[in-house]
Amino acid sequence: MLDTKETFVTLPELQPLASQGKAPTRLASPKEVIEYAKANKLQIVDFKFVDLPGTWQHFSIPITELEEDLFVDGIGFDGSSIRGFQHIHESDMLLMPDPTSAVVDPVCNVPTLTIACDVYDPVTRTPYSRDPRHIAQKAEKYLKQLGIATTSYWGPEAEFFIFDNIRFDQNSYSGYYFIDSDEGVWNSGRDSGTQNLGHRPRFKEGYFPVPPADALQDVRSEIILRLIQANVPVEVHHHEVATAGQCEIDMRYGPLTTMADSLMMYKYVVKNVARAHGKTATFMPKPLFQDNGSGMHVHQSLWNEGTNLFADPNGYGGLTEMARYYIGGLLAHSPALLAICAPTTNSYRRLVPGYEAPVNLVYSKRNRSAAVRIPMYSTNPKAKRIEYRPPDPTANPYLAFAALLMAGLDGVAKKMDPGAPMDVDLYDLPPAKAKKIKQVPGSLSETLDALERDHDFLLKGDVFTPDVIETWLEMKRKKEVDAVRLRPHPYEFYMYYDA
Repeated sequence: MLDTKETFVTLPELQPLASQGKAPTRLASPKEVIEYAKANKLQIVDFKFVDLPGTWQHFSIPITELEEDLFVDGIGFDGSSIRGFQHIHESDMLLMPDPTSAVVDPVCNVPTLTIACDVYDPVTRTPYSRDPRHIAQKAEKYLKQLGIATTSYWGPEAEFFIFDNIRFDQNSYSGYYFIDSDEGVWNSGRDSGTQNLGHRPRFKEGYFPVPPADALQDVRSEIILRLIQANVPVEVHHHEVATAGQCEIDMRYGPLTTMADSLMMYKYVVKNVARAHGKTATFMPKPLFQDNGSGMHVHQSLWNEGTNLFADPNGYGGLTEMARYYIGGLLAHSPALLAICAPTTNSYRRLVPGYEAPVNLVYSKRNRSAAVRIPMYSTNPKAKRIEYRPPDPTANPYLAFAALLMAGLDGVAKKMDPGAPMDVDLYDLPPAKAKKIKQVPGSLSETLDALERDHDFLLKGDVFTPDVIETWLEMKRKKEVDAVRLRPHPYEFYMYYDA
C-alpha cells in the first residue's frame, strides 16, 4: 500500500525563465561570482565535489565568507572520509572552487549559490590524481595535445524511475525490498479502500503514452524548468518503456567536463523534485524484474573547430573513417570500459539479452541491440554522432566520458577496424551465427578482471593514473562484488530451501 504520510519540503517557486537574461550563461571570474551573488541577494554558498564512485558531496558557508582569496587559497576538508580518496594519515585535502560553474541552486529554499570544485593536494598544491573532475579535464587536454580534434561533444541519455514508496533492508537473518508506484500496472487490482482510477502503462508499454497513463508529465516538466534555470539546456522529456514511472530527460550536448557537471546537476534535481512531490527517484539500472532497466546511452563526436570529424555523407551511416576507427576502439575495449561505465553489480541485471539490452559488441544503423548505434534521424552533418549504449546512470560521468574518449582515441590511433556492421535483428539470428558475436561481460567481476588486464589505453597522457585504476578495482571488488557475493539471495530460498 502506498505510504504518503511523510512531510516533504516545498521547493522554491520557479522564476520566469526570462529573468535569467540579467546573468551571463557562465560567470568568468571570482569577482563576477561575488558581484552576481550580491546582486541576486543570495545568502548561502554551497561547494560541491564528486567522490570516486560518482556521488556529489558538499558543504556550505554564509555569503559573507565568500571572498576572492577563497578561489585562490581553497577550502580544506577531510579526504579520508570521502570514498576512494585518502587514508586517515594523509587526510587533509583542498577544494578549489571553479567560478565558471557557479549557478543559483535550483532546489534550495534559502537563496543559495552552488559551485563545483576541483580537488587539490594541499602540500603540492596540484590537482589530485583521484579527482574525477580533474580526470575529465585531463582527457579533454589530451585530445587537444594529439592534434586530432579540438573538442569532443557528449550527450548522455540517463533514464530513471520515480516510485511512490521504497523499502529495503539486509541483515544477518533477512533480506528484502518492496517497491511501489501508483503508476505500476500491478496496482490495477488494488483494493485498499481508496479509489483506483486505472490508466497505468502495462509492462514494457510505457513508451510515449499521454496522461493519465503517464502520471509524471508535470513532475518531469518541473524538473526540466529547474534544470534550465541552473544553466543546463534540455531538449526533450518523456515516459520510458517500463511501467511504474520510468522516465528520460535529454540534455543538449556539450563538451566533456561541462556535460559531466550537467549530469551531476541533472541527478540532483531529479531526486529533489521527486522528493518534493512525495516520490522517490532512482538511477539504479534494474530495480524491476521482467521489465526494462535504465540505461545511459552516450552520444559522442569529435570536432575540429566548427567541423564534425565524424560526418561523411558517403560513408556507412554517414560516418567518416575516423568515426569507424573510434567505434573500433570502443568495441575492442568494451569489457574493460564497462567496469567504469556500468559499474555496479545491478548493472548486469540489465545487460542481458532482451529488453532492448545492448549486449552485442557490434555496430549498426538503428539497431538497438548493438553496443554502438548510429542515429539516423537527421542528414545534417552537425547531427552526426555515434551512440554507445551499454553504460548506465550509476556511472561516474567524469570517469565514464573520459574512459570512452580514451578508448575511441586509441581506436583512431591504431586504426582499429570494427568489422562489418550488423543491420539484422541480432536476437533472431540462427544459434550458430549468434555464437560468433561477442557480447558484453555478464558480471561486474568479469569487467573488473578485464579492466585489470586492459587499461594501458587509459594511462596515456596521464589521464587516468595507476593509483586510480588500483583504487577502483579494490573498492569495487571488496565493497560491491564481495558484499553481494557473500549474502544469500532471497530467491535462493525459493530454489534451494527444500534441497
